[in-house]
Amino acid sequence: MTILSPTSTAVLYLVAAICFILALKGLSSPKTARRGNLIGAAGALIGVVTVFLSMKLDNIPWILAAIAVGSAIAAPVARRVQMTQMPQLVALFNGVGGGAAALVALLELSHTDDPWVRLAVVFTLLVGAISFSGSLVTFAKLQELMTTRPIVFPGLPVIMAAALLAAVGASVAVIMTGNGWLAVLLLVFGLLTGVLLVLPVGGADVPIVISLLNAFTGLAVAASGLVLGNVLLVVAGTLVGASGTILTRAMASAMGRSVTGILFGAFKGGSTAGSTVASDRPVRSSSAEDVAVLLGYAQKVVIVPGYGLAVAQGQHTIAELQSELESRGIQVVFAIHPVAGRMPGHMNVLLAEANVPYESLKEMSEVNPEFKTADVALVVGANDVVNPAAKTSPGSPIYGMPILEVEQAPQVVFLKRSMRPGFAGIENELLFEPQTTLLFGDAKESLGKVLAAVKAL
Repeated sequence: MTILSPTSTAVLYLVAAICFILALKGLSSPKTARRGNLIGAAGALIGVVTVFLSMKLDNIPWILAAIAVGSAIAAPVARRVQMTQMPQLVALFNGVGGGAAALVALLELSHTDDPWVRLAVVFTLLVGAISFSGSLVTFAKLQELMTTRPIVFPGLPVIMAAALLAAVGASVAVIMTGNGWLAVLLLVFGLLTGVLLVLPVGGADVPIVISLLNAFTGLAVAASGLVLGNVLLVVAGTLVGASGTILTRAMASAMGRSVTGILFGAFKGGSTAGSTVASDRPVRSSSAEDVAVLLGYAQKVVIVPGYGLAVAQGQHTIAELQSELESRGIQVVFAIHPVAGRMPGHMNVLLAEANVPYESLKEMSEVNPEFKTADVALVVGANDVVNPAAKTSPGSPIYGMPILEVEQAPQVVFLKRSMRPGFAGIENELLFEPQTTLLFGDAKESLGKVLAAVKAL
């Protein structure tokens, strides 16, 4: 006997699905992102509670224990994770989702003889396994548990093709026979394919692959909904798959590259991960006091935040610097590149955390014309997204990537820890231009010194 009738269950699933759609809408803007996240969480809660009240479940104590253990692990991790580690957390969450979908499909295989359901099972197994193992590799790369450079060895394309063909063969066999051991073999082939798919990806391409694998997980979850006969899983998985696909294409477009080029570019030397050796070419360096003079007597300043700002946790200091400059009548705006940091929106969230007004954040297409009219462009921890090589060097791995046109500013100040290149592993010629000066050191410490010097003017 169940508490909810089929009609009540359908209505609650519809409410949950609407919550998911509203959540995606809310997440499209920093102003509404928090509310959107809460709406999505409410939808998930409604969905879970509806399952408990609409089905006759066995082993409820085990289910509740699993939920308790998962919550006890996830909640502290999510609360303690640094903003710079958010892409890694996304990769782990994504991988767990794909792995869970694959395991559910494996267990459900023995409960059906319908070849169409078996087709959904093998799809979920394969795609979920690829997402799980691939996400673990992206996590290891971003967490620097392994090299972030592409890993390519002789015969890798052949091994990858063989693994895919073997997976397709195992899929056909499982659909025809329903054999559980063949399904386990398919799972292994999927895990291997996921690893081989991500190994050749390096540098700034890794977050794009995280987004692609997120779309894979959504498709796996949607297929598992077909296996379980759960409409809400189909809706939620489809939304995740569609949004992940759109995000992947947007990120690839922001990098000026194709998705296939990102996945297989290393085979032709097209990866964004190059040298990590610091340049020894002479540059013009400066002191915090000199930078403060440039900023304090300017009329308009464009600040370009990057991953280095996030690493140094300097967002509050830079927000205070903005307030100090604006109190002197200086116009200050932030130029946000779509892939600044490691994920789209990374810089927006980081600066919102420091209460930087949303109106001060300008996207690339809006802010690029303003560099010509700015007195100073202050680049904090960014490199590849302002590198003119994207427009001037056809052989560069970032050639064709839309960039923030910092080189058009009359004065450019770079806050950098060292002369090591960015993710793309190539020198930024803008660092050696006569209008550019560098202030070396930790971004937060350097900003603090500049702020103190501005106040002393």
